[in-house]
Amino acid sequence: MAMSDHRKLLVWQEAMDLVEKIYQVTRGFPRDERFGLVSQMRRSAVSIPSNIAEGASRKNKNEFIQFLSIARGSLAELRTQVEISHRLDFTHDDLSPKLDRVGRLLNALIRSLRVGE
Repeated sequence: MAMSDHRKLLVWQEAMDLVEKIYQVTRGFPRDERFGLVSQMRRSAVSIPSNIAEGASRKNKNEFIQFLSIARGSLAELRTQVEISHRLDFTHDDLSPKLDRVGRLLNALIRSLRVGE
């Protein structure tokens, strides 16, 4: 069942856009956060499209769903880290629309793969 090319998945494309945005936003964080929140946010963001890609390469649907679930967990981590960055006044960028879009697309893909189980 492996996908021929994960790059064709809209959710992967949107997740890649989110990674770019997170890197842009975190460039403006305080220097002493480089190994703290900046590193955590970037890792969480990168994990989302990475797990989508890895899951798409798997041989069966259940494995793909598992990796999409991991990507969804990384998205939840990133949401928390974005909230922390707002509370600490490190950023005023509204990342919610992008986070919400990736979440909706992940959920939709998971639902579509579960149909017929």
